[in-house]
Amino acid sequence: MANTTITPTRMVLNQLKGRLKTARRGHKLLKDKRDELMRQFMDVVKLNKQLRERVEEGLTAAFGSLQVASAIMSPEMLEQALLYPRQSVELGLKYKNIMSVNVPQYSFTTKNSDPSEIYPYGFAQTSGELDDALDKLARVFDDMLELAQVEKTMQLLAEEIEKTRRRVNALEYVMIPDLEKNIKYITMKLEENENSTKVRLLKVKEMVLQNAHDFK
Repeated sequence: MANTTITPTRMVLNQLKGRLKTARRGHKLLKDKRDELMRQFMDVVKLNKQLRERVEEGLTAAFGSLQVASAIMSPEMLEQALLYPRQSVELGLKYKNIMSVNVPQYSFTTKNSDPSEIYPYGFAQTSGELDDALDKLARVFDDMLELAQVEKTMQLLAEEIEKTRRRVNALEYVMIPDLEKNIKYITMKLEENENSTKVRLLKVKEMVLQNAHDFK
């Protein structure tokens, strides 16, 4: 329904036409952004599925080896072997911009590059299955970190898609129709005023001609 409280003047009409043009342009840009965000989101969803499968397989294999090691070694010996880790990891964080959304990118560096540092024990008192479990955990760590990054990216993209969708709907179903109705209302009022003015001028002309004829 048109807003009948607005003043039906040509200046207001021109202002509303300008706002309508801007709203339509913004609507198109937001729709394009939403569509691109959806495309990016679907790519991330596919990657997430692949990473989750790899992580689950890697952890299952690592925990399987750890269970075998637990069956072979005594709990005290297993706890002692893992009590003082020699390797440490430092996590890094930076951000990547995807369609105005800052998504995290994680990285990690180890204290040193010697692969044997993942074993915090001597090999005389431990089983090979424990070595195998730690090796599998070390190899799955890359995928776990990437999976955390991808899942956070999915969350942020989903939130931005929802915000963009609400803005698109607000423009498409509320603002643009209201502007169009108000423009139509003012246009009709101006046409009515112009017709009324024409009628009055014709009447005045008639009266002037009539007076002139009677004067003669």
